[in-house]
Amino acid sequence: MAEGELSFKEMCAKFEVTPRTLRYYEYIELLQPRRDGRARWYGPRELARMTLILRGRRFGFPLEDIRQWLEIHDSEGSEAQTRVWIQRADAQLVELQRQREELDQTIQELKALRDESVRQLQAMSES
Repeated sequence: MAEGELSFKEMCAKFEVTPRTLRYYEYIELLQPRRDGRARWYGPRELARMTLILRGRRFGFPLEDIRQWLEIHDSEGSEAQTRVWIQRADAQLVELQRQREELDQTIQELKALRDESVRQLQAMSES
């Protein structure tokens, strides 16, 4: 193990992900740990990528978008990656706002239906 590297188990614990999730991220080439026989070691690059992957997932980005975004850094550098990030963040903010409006409407409809049901139940009890 080199300085600053984490084992597979340590990586799972640090980022609170299951072994299955970590293996899947490797399978779809989001992460590329150093291999030593069967052991896998995650260095600073992989830790940074994992942080970005989980942040992207939290914000609702599909894994394919995250993968493409990470590849931009590797092929074109940080500036290009940041420009793409801003574009994707803007689009995601619009989508999240749309979802919020839809959720607010659904909550209002459910409350109205619940309140109507309470009134009907009270009317039945009074009869």
